[in-house]
Amino acid sequence: MVHVREPILHPVAIDDLRPTQITVGMREVAEKRKAWRTKDGDKEAEFLGRHMIPVVLGPKDRAFVIDHHHLVRALGDEGVKDVLIMVVADLRRLDPDAFWFVLDQRNWMHPFDDDGKRRSHQDLPKAVNGLVDDPFRSLAGEVRRAGGFAKDTTPFSEFLWADFFRRRLKRKHVEADFDGALEEALRLAKGTEADYLPGWCGPLAG
Repeated sequence: MVHVREPILHPVAIDDLRPTQITVGMREVAEKRKAWRTKDGDKEAEFLGRHMIPVVLGPKDRAFVIDHHHLVRALGDEGVKDVLIMVVADLRRLDPDAFWFVLDQRNWMHPFDDDGKRRSHQDLPKAVNGLVDDPFRSLAGEVRRAGGFAKDTTPFSEFLWADFFRRRLKRKHVEADFDGALEEALRLAKGTEADYLPGWCGPLAG
């Protein structure tokens, strides 16, 4: 499939964008909301111009977001109405079954719920404001920012780390004592059990 990568320079309504994942880390969304509030009018326009949202065009001429879900959710929650999009592929000619098959095979969708269970594409939210919190995705994002692992281009790499932590930490612990869970997750991230994950930075010294 040839990548089109055409910037669409007219605004597209955030409410019209369709997610290709079920969850986000709401802590990361909150950080992006906080960062947005520091920008004035000129800086807002500059930021939006530098952060075009990658989409795949699909059935019924809809634009399906394939990255930057946290940013789009944050902007929407802050009252931003429109964003610019970058078309990665135009798949409008495909029937729905073929469309979802291609998205799955190209790692352009991540239909896993907040328990880490794979769901049907029919369970994806219809709008970005329907994305739900996965506390382990929040944890993975904080571990990366704290140097627990490196940023990596592997699709959904932080969700892979989230699943790693999900299998070793209790959700109640993450929700009740995030700082304590973060400390434990940082230790786990440096262990050899995590050496298969993207961005792994090696074992703890000693």
